[in-house]
Amino acid sequence: MIEQNSIENLKNRLDIVEVIGSYIELKKSGANYKARCPFHSEDTPSFVVSPSKQIYHCFGCGAGGDAISFVMSYDKLSYPEAIEKLANDFNVPLSYTKGSFEKKDDRRVLEQINQFYKKNLFSNQGAKDYLENRGIYTSSIEKFEIGYAPSSSKTISFLKESLLSFEDALKTGILGKDERGNVYARLIERITFPIYAPNSKIVGFGGRTISNHPAKYINSPQTYLFNKSKLLYGYHLARESIIKKGRVIVTEGYLDVIMLHQAGFSECVATLGTALTSEHLPLLRRSEPKVILSYDGDRAGIEAAFKASKMLIASSIDGGVVIFDKGKDPADMVKDGDIATLKSLFNKPKPFANFVIEQIAYKYDLKNPLQKQKALKEGVEFLRTLSPLLQDEYKNYLSTILKIDKRVIKIQNRKNYTPQGTISTKREDLAELSVIKTLLLKPKLLDMVLENIAEDIFRVHQDLIIKVIGKEDIQGFEGILLRDDINELDEEGLKKQLRMMLIKYYQLRLESTKARDDINYEKKSFLIRKIQDKIYRLKRGEIVEYEQI
Repeated sequence: MIEQNSIENLKNRLDIVEVIGSYIELKKSGANYKARCPFHSEDTPSFVVSPSKQIYHCFGCGAGGDAISFVMSYDKLSYPEAIEKLANDFNVPLSYTKGSFEKKDDRRVLEQINQFYKKNLFSNQGAKDYLENRGIYTSSIEKFEIGYAPSSSKTISFLKESLLSFEDALKTGILGKDERGNVYARLIERITFPIYAPNSKIVGFGGRTISNHPAKYINSPQTYLFNKSKLLYGYHLARESIIKKGRVIVTEGYLDVIMLHQAGFSECVATLGTALTSEHLPLLRRSEPKVILSYDGDRAGIEAAFKASKMLIASSIDGGVVIFDKGKDPADMVKDGDIATLKSLFNKPKPFANFVIEQIAYKYDLKNPLQKQKALKEGVEFLRTLSPLLQDEYKNYLSTILKIDKRVIKIQNRKNYTPQGTISTKREDLAELSVIKTLLLKPKLLDMVLENIAEDIFRVHQDLIIKVIGKEDIQGFEGILLRDDINELDEEGLKKQLRMMLIKYYQLRLESTKARDDINYEKKSFLIRKIQDKIYRLKRGEIVEYEQI
């Protein structure tokens, strides 16, 4: 883990104009800089960089943050990865906590055992023959670092001779322990496929038996480094192609990935012996590519594609499905040289919703009215998971597949549906925003504000003032800070604005109190006089302490 003081030192050395200017062309515009936003398509520059505040904000798509968050978004990096990249680019040394060095030692065990497996491959004729028979080139063996795990005793001997820690080997899943406490190598007589995290750090292995073991494929056990439900095989090699081509092909196995890369489909990845799940979504969302599911045509493959398609379209991810039938998978087609067919299939996948609706229909005998009714019910339940726009679009397709009048399809839209990525159209209150902007820029005034008001008087932007009061990170407020129509107030101006907001608040309380019929006349009269007195004093220029009435 990178030490916090090291991160702060880096932040103090960075200049946001220099950082962002190394990625895109910035043009001076008054006290700030402008550019066309790199995160969405636009003709008129709405991307603003402030050297004085060291932040950026796009008034078109809402993207914003500091230099580190820009590098994270542009290069599709995690926070630690962006820190390390900037430190390297600007020659700023980083220091790490003791625990992080321990984890680096763990990775050293993985790296050393990977070298051992790779070396063993060339001394095992059976493993080499298997790879050759599958059509895998030597260049692909080197690219994907394919190796071979020998017997358990040989692996353990290597660890001993290399003075590698058994404890680290156990923690990273290279070794296991039986009930008697004896250690053993988890991968035995298997072709090995090293598995890397998106940051190109090795985290585990997959293994394919060549000795007729009943478990054809196995993976490393779950460790603090390795979680197969969040990883995609080959992603570290496919990342640049995914960004460049704007799509990612998701397959079911290691060999599919290797062979498709070999055929030029370098945007291909695979799940690790598990179905595509919601835990994979953050990785798939990076750079927002189209997702193409490339699955086998057996029952298991179709069912996996069905579940994944429902999840992806409900998550507003674009893409489609390619199903391989006749017992062939992508690896077989590459070996047979059928590259043109693969290109055609990947260029025209069946959209997720179409695939799901068709699969729903296939489950039922549509000649039977009761079965058709069940298909309609399941189809409507699926449509309800979509946005209103997509519901309307695919209602027509459902009616066509079921051969019914679309007026029969009744969908009750979900309440409060908000598509991911949309910008709220909630009304604004510039007076409230000016207070928020002032407190962000002059946090010393916060105590004075808190002595006199509560968040209740913010009727439009209460969520924002709560964040400011909680002293949350400034990130997320870039748009407010950079907008010229939101004024920064001095202390007197702030007090005047607070008085105006309190007057408005108590005037509304006065009207609501007059309309109350749940209290007696005496109490109502008392409250009315109390509120009127506060309004009178505020109009005279006093700062009257806030009171909830």
